[in-house]
Amino acid sequence: IAHPITAREQQSITSATYNHPSHVETYVISPTSFAPGTALVSRFATAGHLCSWAKFAPVTQESAGKARARPGTGHGNKYLARSLGQAAVMAGHSDTVLGARYRRIARRRGKPRAIVAVGRSILVAIWHILSTPGATFIDLGPDYYDSRINPERKTRNHVRELQALGYKVTLEPAA
Repeated sequence: IAHPITAREQQSITSATYNHPSHVETYVISPTSFAPGTALVSRFATAGHLCSWAKFAPVTQESAGKARARPGTGHGNKYLARSLGQAAVMAGHSDTVLGARYRRIARRRGKPRAIVAVGRSILVAIWHILSTPGATFIDLGPDYYDSRINPERKTRNHVRELQALGYKVTLEPAA
């Protein structure tokens, strides 16, 4: 999965470097490479651990029995967050399952939350690709969510809701 990056790829990928006195890590997001690679997998036992470290994990704050989402996602690694955010925005403009996810969430909850949600999806996919030898990413397509809708269940639920409101419902198929 990790390979030397050509000059042409360098222009088309998003990268960020985190400098610390003890080490230097470069995060590169592209269809074919993500560094630091195996160190990423050995450091984090699950994709959830990676997302939590990167502060891309959903959190709720409960007080007096009421659950509220905490504002923002915390501080985390700002370089990784910036790269994932840019990748999520670009994925939102594509005809992929990530693009469909971005548009669905942005429509309901706003663009910032959609960016974090899609960024987390990208991070989980990267972890699974790096942790499983020979794994590849297979896009489910932009119509994945639409194909998951069961028309009979949707009809049954609407009929039940109308009956609960006191209506007598008779359904006839359209011509």
